[in-house]
Amino acid sequence: MNEGKIRKILLLLVSFSTGALLGDVFIHILPELGEETGLTLTASIFSLSGILLFFILEKFICWRHCHLPTTENHPHPVGVINLVGDGLHNFIDGAVIAGSFMVSLPLGLATTLAVVFHEIPQEIGDFSILIHAGFTKTKAIFFNFLSALLAIFGAIIVLIFGSPSTSFFSMILGFTAGGFIYLAGSDLIPELHKETNIKKSIIQLLAIIFGILLMYVLLLIFE
Repeated sequence: MNEGKIRKILLLLVSFSTGALLGDVFIHILPELGEETGLTLTASIFSLSGILLFFILEKFICWRHCHLPTTENHPHPVGVINLVGDGLHNFIDGAVIAGSFMVSLPLGLATTLAVVFHEIPQEIGDFSILIHAGFTKTKAIFFNFLSALLAIFGAIIVLIFGSPSTSFFSMILGFTAGGFIYLAGSDLIPELHKETNIKKSIIQLLAIIFGILLMYVLLLIFE
C-alpha cells in the first residue's frame, strides 16, 4: 500500500477516534461524574490536571503524539524518545481504563473503545517513526509491543491501590476527561486541519460524528 493510501486511511481513523474521545467525555464521563460526585471545583481541578499532564508529556519529554507517517516535510523525534513518551502514555491509558471499569461497566467499555480507536492510528504512526529512526521492522514491532505492555502495569497499579471512594471517582473521571479533551483538541484535530480539500474535510466531519454516535449508541445499550 503506498503512502497516499496509508495517509487517507489514517486521517479517517484519526477523525473517527476524535469523535470517539470527545463522545466518551461528553456523553459518558462528564454525566457519570455529575451523578457520582457532582460537577465540583475538585472535579474541574482534576480535569485541568489531566490536560496539564498530557501537555507536560508532549512538551518536556519531547513526545509528539503524531498519527501520520514520517516524511521529509513531516519529521518525527528520534525513536528512543518516542518509545519513552509512548510508554508513559500507554501506562496512563491502562490506568484510565482500569479506573473507568471501577466506576462502572458501561463507562469502562466506552473508555476502552475510545482508547482502542485512538491507539490504532497512533501505533501505526509510532511504527513509522521507529522505522524512520533506523529500527528494523522486527525491532520496531518488538519495542512497540514492550511499550504497549506498560498499559497492563498501569491497570494493575490502579486496581491494587485504587479505592472505590468518592474522591477516587472524582479524580479518575476528571483526569480522564481532561486527558481525552487534550488529545482530541491538541493532537488529533490539528492533524485534520492539515487537510483543506472540501470533500475530504466533509468525510472527516462525518467520521467524527460517527465516532460520537457510537458512544451514544453504547449509552443506549447499557442504560
